[in-house]
This record gives sequence, C-alpha cells and structure tokens, in this order.
Amino acid sequence: MQKFPFETESLKKWFLQQARQLPWRGNPTPYAVWVSEVMLQQTQVAVVKDYYLRWMARFPTIQALADASLDQVLKMWEGLGYYSRARNLHAAARFLVERHGGQLPSDRDALLEVKGLGPYTIGAILSFAFHKRAAAVDGNVIRVLSRYFAIQEDVQKTTTLKTIWKIAETILPESEPWVVVEGLIELGASVCKRQAQCWECPLQNGCLSFSQGIQDELPKKGKKMEITVLCRDVFVIEHQGSLLLKKGDQGKVMADLYEFPYIERKLQKRFPFDFDACKVKDLPQVDHSFTRYRVKLHPTLWRAVEKMEIPDHEWISLSDMDQRPFSSGHKKILKGLQVP
Repeated sequence: MQKFPFETESLKKWFLQQARQLPWRGNPTPYAVWVSEVMLQQTQVAVVKDYYLRWMARFPTIQALADASLDQVLKMWEGLGYYSRARNLHAAARFLVERHGGQLPSDRDALLEVKGLGPYTIGAILSFAFHKRAAAVDGNVIRVLSRYFAIQEDVQKTTTLKTIWKIAETILPESEPWVVVEGLIELGASVCKRQAQCWECPLQNGCLSFSQGIQDELPKKGKKMEITVLCRDVFVIEHQGSLLLKKGDQGKVMADLYEFPYIERKLQKRFPFDFDACKVKDLPQVDHSFTRYRVKLHPTLWRAVEKMEIPDHEWISLSDMDQRPFSSGHKKILKGLQVP
C-alpha cells in the first residue's frame, strides 16, 4: 500500500492541548456522537451547541427519540435548517429500536443500513464512539489534506475525494487513531481555515502547499452553486383566534413544516382563496435562506369572514402555535405577529 508521510504525533499533541471544550466531547457515547455529527453538517459549531444540549435533554436516548412524534422532533430542530437531517434521525431511531434494541451497532455494514448515515457520519461514529481505526472526511479534513499534500485536482470530483479518503485512512496510526481523526477536523475548523493561519499550524514543517506558497489556492473547487432569489406574497389569515396553515408536502424541502399560505409574486397578486376575507395590514418583510435559495417574504394580515375548510390546509389556534414546527422564514413572521 502506498505510504503518505504525515506528522501524526505533532497533530495528536496539538489536538490534546488545543481542542475546544464542546458538549458532545465530554461523553462521546454512540448516540451523542451521532446526534452531534448530524447537527454539525452544514451548520456552525456555535449554533449547534445550544441545539445539541436542548435535544439531549428532550431526547436523552434513542428510545426517547423513537417514542416522540415527528412534529415534536421537528419542533426541537426548528431553526437549524436542512430538516431532512431531523426526519432521518427520527426514522433511524425507530429502526434502531426495532432492529438493534435501541443501540447503534459498532459494525460498518450494520451502520450502512441506518437511514441517513453516510460515509462521514459512519466513520465518525466508529472512530469517536467505538475507537475503531476509521477515517471521517468532512470539509475540514479535505482542506487540511489537500493543502498538506498539495493536491491540485478539483476536490468536488469523485476521483479526488476517493484519493483524499484513501490518504485519510492510510495515515491513521494503530495507536489512538481517533485522536488523529478528530485532530484533523479540529485543525481544519480552527487553523487551516479558508484563510489559512499557517503560523499556528503544527503541521507546517511537512505541509507541501506551505513550502510552495500555494496554501491559499487550495483546495481547488469547480463551479460554485448558483443562488436563486424568490419573492413571495404570504397570507396570514386569521379567524377568531385561529390561523390558516399548510404543512409542507412530502418530498419537498419544507416537508412536515408548517407555513402560511403563499404565492410567488411573479405568478399573481390576488387573494388566493375563494372565501371572503378583508386585509388588515401589511406586515414587515422577512428575509431568509435555505439550500440554494434566498427568499423575500412579503406578509399581509387578513381576517376571514368565516372559517372555511381548505384542502391541504388547517386552522390552528394561536395558543397551539408554539407546539408546531415552522420553517424559519414563517417562524419569523409568527414571532412578530400581533393580531388585533
């Protein structure tokens, strides 16, 4: 097998001295590792900390998570974004209760059967929770290794990622490999950032990109994702202390989350329902983002003459609103809402 010279001991020493104190590191049970790693996908550590603590207080075990309703799970996730992560956690918890006695297995093949677990999360669970010799390659690790070995290829290509995974697996020592795995992640998060802070790096002596002065050119990435701007008219419709809401359709980005009725501004500008309602006032514009979209919401408050039944919609009392999981933009509308 090809050898990749790497300063393993320097990284381990640095990590043990410099590692941040994070709530999931204090007691890295398989469940704690799983939850924290899923939350950390696409989300900054500073944001995740409070969500993680609230989640573990509400769902301290896989069994507790499996016993909860999907609405309860999504409510705890509310505002964290990428809600498929929460849906997968819930579905996986029920699978684990049914098939594995409410425990995460320590076998890679068994973990592959768990919904929502990809190569990185499986590697993290095997490494951090079970102390197995397993790599876990995320964006931080890609950045560190592509710079250390001066990898010039586009890191978004499958062939390049396979190379980086192979390197990550090869450099792991037999002794305490999990320290190296977490050290790589920590180094990428705190030192080898987008703007490399090479003067703080314990791997500087062996880093090829540093010696060549190209560290700021790596990692190389292909096309950036294009951002789509959406403008929507949102109708907050009230009748005797209840508001009309729609739950996101299955398979859509906002599946199972509650939102007020809305229409795309470019399509039409009229009230979207065939029942009598009078406009009360305009509400403040709300901006929010998800995946590749930037959305401008233009809400207005309306009062319905009568409570008509609308297909795929439901009237929910104001007193029950805090029990329902909302998409982040519509949560902002609700939070600032004052019904006369």
